Amino acid sequence: MNAPVSSDALLARTVVIIPAFNEEASVGSVLDELRAALPGVSAVVISDGSKDSTKAVAVSRGAAVLDIPCNLGVGGTVQAGFQYAIRNGYDYVIRIDADGQHPPTEIPKLMAAMAEGGADLVIGTRFGNTRQRVSTRFRYLGIRVLSAFLSRICRSPVTDPTSGFWMLSRPLLDYFANYYPSEYPEPEALALMRRQGYAYREVPVLFRLRTAGESSIKPWGTVYYAIKVGLALVVDRLREVNQRFAKVH
Repeated sequence: MNAPVSSDALLARTVVIIPAFNEEASVGSVLDELRAALPGVSAVVISDGSKDSTKAVAVSRGAAVLDIPCNLGVGGTVQAGFQYAIRNGYDYVIRIDADGQHPPTEIPKLMAAMAEGGADLVIGTRFGNTRQRVSTRFRYLGIRVLSAFLSRICRSPVTDPTSGFWMLSRPLLDYFANYYPSEYPEPEALALMRRQGYAYREVPVLFRLRTAGESSIKPWGTVYYAIKVGLALVVDRLREVNQRFAKVH
């Protein structure tokens, strides 16, 4: 398992990746909050084929930008962020969304859990000590169904399977930089990492409703999404363990 590490040493080896698709209305404020919460932290915005001013806003806030010329979707965009982290020598990655749902002021909670050691991935969950609002009842139902199914597959509780509020470390970072799901990234990634022998931990954090833009998952499609993800997870169980990136605890 990962050994404890000081928070200061951890921060110096960390980059925050922010996937963004047409998020000009919110990415600037997210970066401002990030700088206020974690002064001096490295950050990169991955613009996923954005057609608006996402890149210009991010550059104006001093962030590095990966400008992807075509839309890859969330999975491909996040994987590009992982590859950026590896190539630039970072050992830890924090992922937050550009739409304002993940308050940067909550990041220290993930860092504290990672600093304690024992987890390759720390997940910020909105279903911790207090139940927080989810955008629609259908979305909440879909999350609960998927949570029950994924918890069984992972053999450990997963309360917020669609949360993208993450902090991860090497060698899991190396694995995801090479193999990361494209269609249903968060729940599939959890199933795959567990199959490879990695450990995760959930930490209760505050979420906000998005400050701008629209979710790619529509209310009427949430339950359908949960069913499709469930089928994908079953297929994932049939895959062989990749011995190159396997980690046994």
